[in-house]
Amino acid sequence: MSRDSGDNLDRNHAGNLPMTSVMDAYLSRRSVLRGSLGAAIAMIAGTGLTACFDGTTPSPQPAKPKLGFQSIKGSRLDACAVAPGYSAQVLAPWGTPINSSGKPWQADGSNSASDQANAMGMHHDGMRFFPIDGSSEDGLLAINFEYIDTAALHPHGPTNAISGQRPAEEVRKEINAHGAGVVRIRKTNGRWQVVDNDPLNRRFTTATVMDIAGPLRGTAHVRTRFSPAGVECRGTNNNCGNGYTPWGTYLTCEENWPGIFVNTASRPADQVRIGVAANAGQYRWESAAGDASEVDDEFARFDVTPKGASATDDYRNEASTFGYIVEIDPYNSATRAVKRTALGRLRHEGCCPGLAVAGKPLVWYTGDDSNNEYLYKFVSDALWDPADAKAQDRLNIGAKYMDKGKLYVARFNDDGSGDWLLLDTATATRDGSTLGALFGDLPGIIINTRGAADAVGATPMDRPEWTAVNPLNGDAYLTLTNNSARSADKTDKANPRGPNRHGHIIRWHDSEDHRHFAWDIFVFGANADGAAEINRSGLTEMNQFASPDGMSFDSRGILWFETDNGEESVTRYTNDQLLAVIPTDLVDSNGKQLPINAQNQTDLRRFFVGPNGCEVTGITFTPDNKTLFINIQHPENWPSTDVATDVTPAGTKLRPRSSTVAIQRLDGGEIGTA
Repeated sequence: MSRDSGDNLDRNHAGNLPMTSVMDAYLSRRSVLRGSLGAAIAMIAGTGLTACFDGTTPSPQPAKPKLGFQSIKGSRLDACAVAPGYSAQVLAPWGTPINSSGKPWQADGSNSASDQANAMGMHHDGMRFFPIDGSSEDGLLAINFEYIDTAALHPHGPTNAISGQRPAEEVRKEINAHGAGVVRIRKTNGRWQVVDNDPLNRRFTTATVMDIAGPLRGTAHVRTRFSPAGVECRGTNNNCGNGYTPWGTYLTCEENWPGIFVNTASRPADQVRIGVAANAGQYRWESAAGDASEVDDEFARFDVTPKGASATDDYRNEASTFGYIVEIDPYNSATRAVKRTALGRLRHEGCCPGLAVAGKPLVWYTGDDSNNEYLYKFVSDALWDPADAKAQDRLNIGAKYMDKGKLYVARFNDDGSGDWLLLDTATATRDGSTLGALFGDLPGIIINTRGAADAVGATPMDRPEWTAVNPLNGDAYLTLTNNSARSADKTDKANPRGPNRHGHIIRWHDSEDHRHFAWDIFVFGANADGAAEINRSGLTEMNQFASPDGMSFDSRGILWFETDNGEESVTRYTNDQLLAVIPTDLVDSNGKQLPINAQNQTDLRRFFVGPNGCEVTGITFTPDNKTLFINIQHPENWPSTDVATDVTPAGTKLRPRSSTVAIQRLDGGEIGTA
């Protein structure tokens, strides 16, 4: 989640044992066992993932390629910085037309709503490269557009509302700047270009009609005046992190969407818990309702206050059609996007698949990016058939694996173990009831995913963001970006970081039955000059970071993670950044994996730094690992040219444009290695 797009409120009042208390106990019991606070800190720094719960210990992985660059210094410029020997190209910035229906981007912000519907949206975020015929030089970039900056989107910012009503044209332009897109890109003479007017280019906005699939399809929860049968809906919004499937489709995640809706009546529990507004929508799109140009209640639908005799007479259920993982087939522009409701309704960040193994169920991990929310896992009922990876009807394969399965939420125990708690009708709650008694049936549980997780005693986390899975051993990682809501009275010598302003990355390994896991802390964010109780991973000026956010492994087992930092001690040294490390190379003498600590921290290296004001986010690779794509979101005064490392000339004021950056080695080799 961009620090500019969410309200950062703590809506979790369930009273479940928080992660801070788990960490207190986790470290305290090791302090008792080892005899001192210093030993406790050393213990967490030296604890690897030791078992898979199947009676065996994972074999050490063979040595992998070493990082082939040294950490670069921090940067505070209106420009990008990248490791020596690399180039960084600006690609497909906000407003770039993807077909002939969109006019070229205008620097004065005067493009129309129609132009915006046929161009790259605003604030690029999660993305994935899908090769054409296996090529690493020709493919489709599926990409999210998380939110909008109305000051930049319109020529002079948003127009003052007349009699409380926002101009319809401006609202449409804002709606069309959100969502996701698919654009074909091709490398020509060493440089990437958008293939304009390609038949596969398309946009998904907050107005695009989509299908509802899974447990909620056709239920009373999602019936509206637009879709009385409850089988389709309009739009996807605040698309932040992403995922993908083994059969070649893209998963876009709806994150900070609740604020676009308003319910001025008594809000049901699910709307309160997830954050639907009570007074006015975030952008006040609902205020344009009644405009003479309005079609099919395109603005009225954002007011979810009950007004008619039943749900099919109004839009009381419109917000219930948001909060899902949305599947897109990038290779077939004739298909609709599909909302896979079985994976839960929340503020989804990433949705990373586990390793696909023939004859085993498929798994996806997803975080709920708000203070003190939870980590979830979906496990398919269907067992993986590798032949499905080559199927042409990809969305039908999606239905096979993603519409029926088990949804779990994580509980972390203080001994380094964890439990996946099933969200189903028979599951017992903390008060001795069951989820079925509280929420009725499975659709009722999914509409109230957060409430169900509260009820079973899941562990509140420090804003769970992106998930990533190591292709070498199946270990899963989660960025916990920060938690300003963690109260100082929860701290002690074993867990002194409250509020948690720096964040950390946690990892785990699942059991074969998917009910348990072993976990540790992989790295703690910190400023280099922080005290020992803050800088627990021994970071230096050359790799200090805060607020880890976007994250992905490449196919070689290199972990890349990005930051969305708001911690002053780090921001005064550097803008947001991209770092890399190879976790399986961090091992002790017995081959057991170690977290990052003072002895091995030089293996965590800063590769890239973004321009002033930005968040570095979104990450994907070509199959040959020779191009790394990342996104620059909400820069202050950039880009001035299509060379990402060019500094905006002094005295020049630009309309900032979020953009993709394509990074390549000057010698044509693989990214990151020697």
